[in-house]
Amino acid sequence: MPLHMTKIAFRSEGPASLRAWLESQAGLGEARITTRYLPKRVEEMAGGSLYWIHTHTIIGRSPLLGFEETGQGRYWVRLAPRLIPVRAIPKRAHQGWRYLEDKDAPPDLGGGEADNLEAMPPAMLGELTRLGLV
Repeated sequence: MPLHMTKIAFRSEGPASLRAWLESQAGLGEARITTRYLPKRVEEMAGGSLYWIHTHTIIGRSPLLGFEETGQGRYWVRLAPRLIPVRAIPKRAHQGWRYLEDKDAPPDLGGGEADNLEAMPPAMLGELTRLGLV
């Protein structure tokens, strides 16, 4: 089972803007974000995903393609340029990234269920998730 990571969707206004940014990177073949340190468990992350957190809720995931040195003492986290909606679950904010075991990762959503959640304002989605209604 692959190991995943979580990260705050920094500068994202919601799932739609995160999806737009990821898809805008499709011409490059991958989206990249930087991190200061290479994960110690990088080998376990093969086949894993980066789960995005927005307003204290995991909202989606992007498959991990790997890691690469930037040449400036940092590392690229290489991602598939797409956002796969997942069942929203509460997740506290944190700096940087954190590991997420496969058994704790939320399942993917399919079809219309994903479209309805993306159209919802992030604050409403967070409140419904907190109440256990989503």
